[in-house]
Amino acid sequence: MNRFLADFAATLASDDHAVMVLDGAGWHASKSLVVPANLTLVPLPPSSPECNPVERIWLFLREKLMSLRVFPDQDAIIDACCDAWNALVAETGRIKSLCFPPWLQKVIS
Repeated sequence: MNRFLADFAATLASDDHAVMVLDGAGWHASKSLVVPANLTLVPLPPSSPECNPVERIWLFLREKLMSLRVFPDQDAIIDACCDAWNALVAETGRIKSLCFPPWLQKVIS
């Protein structure tokens, strides 16, 4: 996580400051975490998947593209995951509709 934060911070212009919203993963709150000066980390409240847009993507993938299937081996699982992801990104506007719901649009505007 430290490497990711440092590498991400290095991509920002010298006068930019980024806010990164994080879920409750343990490494997001490690005491050894080094947060660059041009980043602010904002943790989501516990048990709040509605606030984490990526959760809606995982739900969509599970419900629409990955459910009710049995896979013979690990390669089949990886292939199915790749196929599901490619189907998702091929749907123009799908990720935005999942990650930017109307209630969030109202909050931001």
